[in-house]
Amino acid sequence: MLKQERADYILRRLEELYPETPVPLDHTNSFTLLVAVLLSAQCTDVRVNLVTPALFKKASNAAMMVKLTVEEIDAIVRPCGLAPRKAKAIRGLSEILLSKHGGEVPANFPSLEELPGVGHKTASVVMSQAFGVPAFAVDTHIHRLAQRWKLTDGRSVKRTEEDLKKLFPREAWNKLHLQIIFYGREYCSARGCDGTVCEICKALFPLRKTPIKTKKP
Repeated sequence: MLKQERADYILRRLEELYPETPVPLDHTNSFTLLVAVLLSAQCTDVRVNLVTPALFKKASNAAMMVKLTVEEIDAIVRPCGLAPRKAKAIRGLSEILLSKHGGEVPANFPSLEELPGVGHKTASVVMSQAFGVPAFAVDTHIHRLAQRWKLTDGRSVKRTEEDLKKLFPREAWNKLHLQIIFYGREYCSARGCDGTVCEICKALFPLRKTPIKTKKP
């Protein structure tokens, strides 16, 4: 198969496997989604969803969050790791949202990426899942699978994002982002597949015998 043929097959098969793509992180608004995505860095979605109910009960918007101290936030989010850095970022971004954006999460990449603890991947998730703007957030699963499926060379997350955007239709990006993550977790995990085991890997490369070494993001 040519690269575009592989991409077309992946798109069709993932739509069959995952016709519905619920957002893995529990949230009630763009602010709680932003905080949840920030907390998910180097942490599982499952753990984040266990931690955030207590935090969002106290503060579900920026105005409420700034009433908490960094120490109070830290005490709640500590199980997510990287504390107190995440706690400082959550309180810091809440202050900025109040001072520069009327307490609302901005619906554009430059403003989001100016917030503490918010990189391009986090901004992409918020833009796509909160505001419906086409984006392709590349996490470890997507970066790994894109290499196993020879859709990118994996030299960088930025390059992977650029390559995937060229191969898949813009209107599919937001859903496909989640579909690839779901597939990576279920069938093509870092240890569960080496590029020769899972259904899609075998369908794309039936003659492949050598495990694929992927570059980490």
